[in-house]
Amino acid sequence: MALRVPSLAEFTRLFRDEPKPRVRSFDGATGGRRGWGVGTAGPINPEVGAAGERLRARARYLAQNNPWISNAVANWTASLAGAGIMANSAHPDAETRARLDAEFTQWADEADADARTDWFGLQSAICRAVIIDGESFIQKIQTRDGFRLRIIPAEQCDWSLTRDGLASGGYIVNGVEFDADGQRVAYHIHPARPTALYPTYEPPVRIDAPDICHVFKPLAPGQVRGVSWLAPVILQAGEFDQLCDALLVGVKVAAMHAGFITDMNATGAISLDGTPGDLSEASLEPGVIRLLPSGTDIKFSTPAQTNEVSAFLRLNLQSLAAGLGIPEHMLSGDLSNANYSSLRAGLLPFRARVEQNQYGVLVPQLLRPVWQRVIGMGVLSGTLEAPDYDTNRRDFEAVEWIMPRPMQVDPAKDVQATRDMLEAGLMSRRQAVAEQGWNIETLDAEIAADRAREAELGLTFGKPKESQNGN
Repeated sequence: MALRVPSLAEFTRLFRDEPKPRVRSFDGATGGRRGWGVGTAGPINPEVGAAGERLRARARYLAQNNPWISNAVANWTASLAGAGIMANSAHPDAETRARLDAEFTQWADEADADARTDWFGLQSAICRAVIIDGESFIQKIQTRDGFRLRIIPAEQCDWSLTRDGLASGGYIVNGVEFDADGQRVAYHIHPARPTALYPTYEPPVRIDAPDICHVFKPLAPGQVRGVSWLAPVILQAGEFDQLCDALLVGVKVAAMHAGFITDMNATGAISLDGTPGDLSEASLEPGVIRLLPSGTDIKFSTPAQTNEVSAFLRLNLQSLAAGLGIPEHMLSGDLSNANYSSLRAGLLPFRARVEQNQYGVLVPQLLRPVWQRVIGMGVLSGTLEAPDYDTNRRDFEAVEWIMPRPMQVDPAKDVQATRDMLEAGLMSRRQAVAEQGWNIETLDAEIAADRAREAELGLTFGKPKESQNGN
């Protein structure tokens, strides 16, 4: 039987109707020339262990020498800590709340073991270290004068100490020791003295984890050591700094030359040996008319370094600001292109980031552990009367943190918005007062004292309008 060859139409129909294999494809994982040069990142701890120390050193240099980065770090620090994050006890009993707040306030004045600042100043120093170094270590120590805090530089936690297979079944990662269950149990800290001008080696001291607050913002689950917040912009900031220096020097050199006289015909009309007619040092003076020799021409210096560079410089500043997670004006200080709407729109996502770091990093890693230790030490030392502390420990450790109030672009509108929310029942007065950075009980006590004093002295200012009108 003769074989029949399918027609072209039949071949086309068969190809069209036959199911095609499905392929999963991510363009970000493509190879070839298009994917060449795209960096990759492995597990977080090996990456941090390999790059963390150099990132910290470079970030410190930029924060100390680069004006843009220095300004950004200062603004980030001020936004996180402000004048200080205040504690407000959440104990259900009003009298106990007052005692707990008084105990913590008294301790806050003497919190620094080095007696250079107080609890609120320590907060700023810790936030600055977290931003630049990526982490901050705070040791809780018991001195003759009571419980104190001491900030430890990040390099004192032994970065080189990584070990597996400890006798307890635990392990050490970059100076941080874990037990067999993966819980932090100790930190290995190198001792240091202010008089040590040159690097020396002393074996690290093992300090139990409850006596150390390790504050850092993790980038991935399981991260052990922190990474500088400047890491995304270190290279660009360094190159941008060099570019600005080069432009400055170029403009400076160009500004030293008003013009150039050239001998067009090589007639020797321009003498360089000081003879009469020498134009090698011709100067510009008011009202002067100078006759150039035959065959010479003059060209004035018109430096072009700054003609088209301003837009490029601003683009780089915007890129740095994006990498640091702040509005552009908080990096450059330039508000020439800003208005009310753009300022508010730019500050909204930034303030969301600030709150994210305050409540997600500072509260659980620093503020809450310090409150618990202060209250616990107060009970043990007898300075804080709390007979039911052991049975109601959670009530004593409950605390609300009043974050510093951010500066407002238009305070009048913000006050009106708060008043409207209070009248609509969408906000409690406690919340409104806390947003202003105050403790409501302290504020109410001050208002009551003011009213009593005004009534005693026969004063009328500061009273509600209806009272002033006799209603």
